[in-house]
Amino acid sequence: MAQKAHSLSHTKWLCQYHIVFTPKYRRKIIYNQYRSSLGEIFRRLCRYKGVEIIEGHLMPNHVHMLVSIPPRISVSSFMGYLKGKSALTMFDKHAHLKYKFGNRHLWAEGYNVSTVGLNEATIKKYIQEQEKHDIALDKLSVKE
Repeated sequence: MAQKAHSLSHTKWLCQYHIVFTPKYRRKIIYNQYRSSLGEIFRRLCRYKGVEIIEGHLMPNHVHMLVSIPPRISVSSFMGYLKGKSALTMFDKHAHLKYKFGNRHLWAEGYNVSTVGLNEATIKKYIQEQEKHDIALDKLSVKE
């Protein structure tokens, strides 16, 4: 998998996170009919926020996601949005779930998140390219 840095006007960023979260009481609800619905809901919600899903797996009792979140969005606010909106959408789409999960609480509290770092070769390459870029700018400078 090639890692590419995203760009804004004055920023280059590569913010990737591995996120794991579970349904309430770790119920094994992510089966065939709910699996496709949840996958589609997660893709749509991430697209709304500008978050890229690099990899995702829906296990019977938990969800693994590798996502690239823009730096303007904190991980905690994104997770609150993702879990809240996906639960509301699932209860609207599958009304019979409300008997298993009272008060429209589909997901358990909390989540596990870890950052995905760059490897040493990528950092070395960035530093070398940055030095070449600075030298090129110095040659173009007419301040002297």
